[in-house]
Amino acid sequence: MGNTARISISQCSEAGAKDVNEDSFGVLIPDEPLLTIKGIAMVVADGMSGSNAAKEASESCVKSFLTDYYSTPDSWSVKSSAHNILTALNRWLYGQGYAQHGSNRGMVSTLSALVLKSGIAHVFHVGDTRITRFREDVVEPITNDHRVPGRGDKDYLGRAMGIDLNVEIDYQTILVEAGDIFIFTTDGIHDFVSSSFISKRFRMRGENLNAIARDIVDEALSNDSPDNVTCQIVRIDDVGHEDIDTHTRKLSELPFPPELSSGMVLDGFEIIRDLHVSSRSQVYLATSPHQGVKVAIKTPSVNYVDDPAYLDHFQREEWAAKRINSPYVVKIHDESRPKTFLYYVMEYVEGQTLRQWMRDNPDRELAAIRDILGQVAKGLRAFHRKEMLHQDLKPENIIIDINGTIKIIDFGSVKIAGIEEISSPIMDVEHPGTRSYSAPEFVSEDEGGKAGTKYSDRYSIGVIAYEMLTGKLPYGDGFANHRSLRKLQYKPARRYNPKIPDWIDGALAKSVHLVPAQRYDSLSAFLEDLSNPNPKFTYQDVPLIERDPKNFWKFVAFALLAANLFLLNLLFA
Repeated sequence: MGNTARISISQCSEAGAKDVNEDSFGVLIPDEPLLTIKGIAMVVADGMSGSNAAKEASESCVKSFLTDYYSTPDSWSVKSSAHNILTALNRWLYGQGYAQHGSNRGMVSTLSALVLKSGIAHVFHVGDTRITRFREDVVEPITNDHRVPGRGDKDYLGRAMGIDLNVEIDYQTILVEAGDIFIFTTDGIHDFVSSSFISKRFRMRGENLNAIARDIVDEALSNDSPDNVTCQIVRIDDVGHEDIDTHTRKLSELPFPPELSSGMVLDGFEIIRDLHVSSRSQVYLATSPHQGVKVAIKTPSVNYVDDPAYLDHFQREEWAAKRINSPYVVKIHDESRPKTFLYYVMEYVEGQTLRQWMRDNPDRELAAIRDILGQVAKGLRAFHRKEMLHQDLKPENIIIDINGTIKIIDFGSVKIAGIEEISSPIMDVEHPGTRSYSAPEFVSEDEGGKAGTKYSDRYSIGVIAYEMLTGKLPYGDGFANHRSLRKLQYKPARRYNPKIPDWIDGALAKSVHLVPAQRYDSLSAFLEDLSNPNPKFTYQDVPLIERDPKNFWKFVAFALLAANLFLLNLLFA
C-alpha cells in the first residue's frame, strides 16, 4: 500500500422548493507534500434561512475552510489548524453581519467538516448539517444536530457560525477503514430521507456514487422537503498508510557522507574542522560556496546507517528547524543546491555553550541569570507557537554568542504535532531527551510514559534556572522509571545557596513540580516570579525541615536530649 490517500467523490445539490440554493459544499485534495502533511479536507454548509446573507455565509464557510486550512503552519495539528481558522471565520461572519446588515443574524451558517489525514477522520461540526458514515450496510450519523425545542413541534438552530462572537465547535476523531463512505447532507435531506432508504440505494447502485447522490436528493424532494437539498458522498478507497519497506527506502535515498576532515569538500562546502563529535552525529565548521560564509554542517553517524527510527528523526530535524524563525533559535540554511549526501546546513554561532558559561562564571549575578532565562523563554515560545516541543532543553543545547545573545540548538528530540498525526511504520521506543532535564511525566506510571507537553519544556527551563542558581539539580540525575518518582522530593535551592530569597526558591519549586498541572501555565509568569516577590512564596508557607533542614535537625536533637535528661532526672529522683 502506498502512502497517498485515495477517495471517490459524488455531489448533488438543488434549490428545491426555494428560489435560491443557500447550501455550499466542497472537497479539496492538495498536491504533495500538503496531501501527506495536512490531509484531504471536505465540508458542507447551510446558510440559515432567517439570515440576510445566507448564501454568502455558507460560501464563505466552505471557501475559507478549504483554503485557509492549508495556509496554517504545516507543523500544526489538524485540530489546532481547523479551530484557529473556524474561530477567526466565526468572528468575521459575526462582524460582517453587524457591519453590513446591522444584526447578529446577518451572516449565519451551519458547518460540518472532515479532514482525512493518515487514516484518521478529524470531524468539526456546528449546527444541523450532518456527516453520516456508511460502513458494512450500517448508516450511522457521526455528528449531533445543534437544535433546541421551540413551541409546538418546531425546533430552532441552537448553534451556528456567525450568530455569536464566540462559537463552540464539536470535535472528534474517527479511525477510518478503506471502503468507509461519508455522506455530507443539509437538513433538507436528512430530515426527509430515512437511513433504510440510503442503505437500499447503496445495495442497489453499488459503485455508482453519482446515481446514489441523485437518488437521495430526489427522495427528499418527493417527500416534500421545503428546503435546499444537498448530498455530498466521499468514499475512502485508500486511507494512505505506508509500509515499512517503502518508508525505509525513502529515508535511505541519500547516502551517509564519508568521515570528513579539514580541507575536504562536501557539495561545495569546504570543511575547516569538527565542532562536535558524538556517537549519534558530527557537526563540522565549514565555509559556504556562497561568499565563503562560515556555516555548521551536521551529518548522521554511520553507526545508525541501518536504523530507520534514527534516519526518521534526523530528517525531521531539518524540517522542523526550517519552520522556526527566531533570533533565539539557530537558523537553518535553505540550500538550493542539490545534495548528494544526507546532511543539513545551519548558521555558525561563534560563542560558548551555557554549560561552559556556567563553568567560567561560578559567581553568577542574578541579573545575568534572568537575562539568559528570558532569552531562552523567547526561543522556546517560537517552538510552541508552531506546535513543536524541543524536549531536550539543557545547558549543552544553549549557545551564548559573542554579543550575549542565546541560541537554542539541536532539533533531534523535537516533537511536531502535525507530523505526529501522520502514521508511520516506525515506532519510537523511548523519549530521546536527557534524563537530568526531562520532566517526570515521561516515566510516570499515571501518565503512562506519555510524550511531553509545553509543561515538559517549561520544566526543563526550571531545572536550568535551578542549576544556574545553585550548581545542583533539583532531583539529582532525574527519573530512571516511575518507581524512582516515589522516592524523590524537591530539594530547596536555599539549601545549596542561602543567598537565594525564599520567593525565588518558591518559584523554582513550582517550575519543577512533579505534577505538570501544578507548574506554571506560562513562561512569562515564571519569569515574573523570578523578578518580583510573589507573596505566596514566603517562609510561613514552607516547613522548617524544607527551608532549613540543618537547623531543623539540630533543634530535634536538642529537644530529644532535653527530654532524655528530664526523664533521667525523674528516674533517679
